Amino acid sequence: MENPINNIYPINEIFQTIQGEGVFTGVPAIFIRLQGCPVGCPWCDTQHTWYQHQERQVALSEVVEKAAPSDTWAGVTAASIVAELQQRGYQAKHVVITGGEPAMYDLRELATALEHNGYQLQIETSGTFAIQTSADTWVTVSPKLNMPGGYLVRPDCMQRANEIKYPVAMQKHIDEFDKLLQVCPPAATAVIALQPISQRPRATQLAMQVCIERNWRLSVQMHKYLNIE
Repeated sequence: MENPINNIYPINEIFQTIQGEGVFTGVPAIFIRLQGCPVGCPWCDTQHTWYQHQERQVALSEVVEKAAPSDTWAGVTAASIVAELQQRGYQAKHVVITGGEPAMYDLRELATALEHNGYQLQIETSGTFAIQTSADTWVTVSPKLNMPGGYLVRPDCMQRANEIKYPVAMQKHIDEFDKLLQVCPPAATAVIALQPISQRPRATQLAMQVCIERNWRLSVQMHKYLNIE
């Protein structure tokens, strides 16, 4: 299938920072946050990205320069996004597309444009929508189970994942994750990491214990400890 041309991507934020989670923790990164997500995770810290209200659409410059999180968004082409990154003079070459739920959108055109301009791409998705991106994209699936939106984690997303980063707070989350791994096994090469929800001490202790027992990784949200975005 040929890549679509001139997709419009709803951008909530673009900013340069340090990746604070998962395999690429500590890597300078440009985050492109897309607007829209129906999954409804109760602990979500970007609930302002859930709904795409037409009256909240603004110019791209307002999105890039926003001083605080908000539900404003800009409709932008892949070429315009790349041009904006270059115009801003960002030094990072690792781009993270997140949300919201980025897999709601066909990312192939944007992925191709970024990669042709020397960027490495990572996407962070809940695994509840078909993943449409380039073959070289690093796909981080953070499976969301039994969420209010009622969406199921897709087997094809688990198979495509380079990294599975699962949020945990209590033992029942580990049990649910074990069931998911049986029904939707990941590729043998996939990195599996547990991420404590909201840095809760009991969740962190549980995640560390299970990671040691199973030789998985611990993903700590470093950006929250550093108080950066």
